[in-house]
Amino acid sequence: MNIEILGISVLWIFLFGYIIVGSIDFGAGFFNAYGILTNKQRILSTIIQRYLSPVWEVTNVFFVFFFVGIIGFFPKTAVYFGQPMLIPGSIILILLCIRGSYYAFESYGTKGHKGYATLYGASGVLIPAALSITLTISEGGFVSIGKGGPELDFKALFTSPLTWSVVVLSISACLFISATFLTWYANKANDLEARELLKKYAFFWAIPLVVAVIGIMVELRSHNPLHYNRMMDMWYLLVLSALMFIGTIYLLWSNKKFGVAIGLVIGQFLFAFFAYGIGHYPYLMYPHLTIYDSFTNQSMAIALVVTFVLGLLLLLPALWLIMKLFIFNKDYAKGKNDTHV
Repeated sequence: MNIEILGISVLWIFLFGYIIVGSIDFGAGFFNAYGILTNKQRILSTIIQRYLSPVWEVTNVFFVFFFVGIIGFFPKTAVYFGQPMLIPGSIILILLCIRGSYYAFESYGTKGHKGYATLYGASGVLIPAALSITLTISEGGFVSIGKGGPELDFKALFTSPLTWSVVVLSISACLFISATFLTWYANKANDLEARELLKKYAFFWAIPLVVAVIGIMVELRSHNPLHYNRMMDMWYLLVLSALMFIGTIYLLWSNKKFGVAIGLVIGQFLFAFFAYGIGHYPYLMYPHLTIYDSFTNQSMAIALVVTFVLGLLLLLPALWLIMKLFIFNKDYAKGKNDTHV
């Protein structure tokens, strides 16, 4: 394995970590807001707040690592994605500020305020939607290289069915992952009313998830045949992903082994995510940018790989410790040790 592949592999792992942890966090905020607006906070808010309180601070660590790494490993991405992502990136920063402010208002202001909760919940679905625009842009056909540098065709981007298929996928995947996880968490807390409601949400968001996946495959086949064909070469990963999805739905439906269902969800997205990433290789943006013509120098690359591996070795045990002390702690889940971190 050469250094370029090692570098992009490390970044892909961090991005996958952010997708899973971030989806649970974003979806929890959305369901919390939905519960408050529909007067179901009695059922949902207690469970969701117990999850959000100890883990929200670490969610964006994965994203920071990825963002710093992509610029460090592939400096030209700042040039090719800089102008196209200026508006979506600005929106994401504003939404992250809103999410951070929510905790201050919730901790020191009026708890359960509908306005704060609505903004927080909306940011939870808008952030993955805005981030997903990057994946669409990377498929090519939307950026042209002019005299002033890369230029994004906004009209082509936002009228493309591929764009909206990816947006629907990002939102539905986020809420499906979160609802499945929170179903397990509610079951762990013996809160059967919350468990049944969250399970319904998981079933609901599974439908647009499947529709969006089909839509993306159809659109990608005509928009970027090279990427589509390379993904089809790894059909076995996609089949495994589909089987895990079916297994998750079965376990939720039968009220069995919710912990195994979470493992299947993670496996489902792991296989699909890496099938997508391997199929995208070696392009960062079709057809302008590959991992080879934008890579940093050898010494910087080695330093970054070592730093990121050490960071991952520190981050994963820290995340596990938080989960063990709070999320996996039966007394905390049941509200016997309710303390905000």
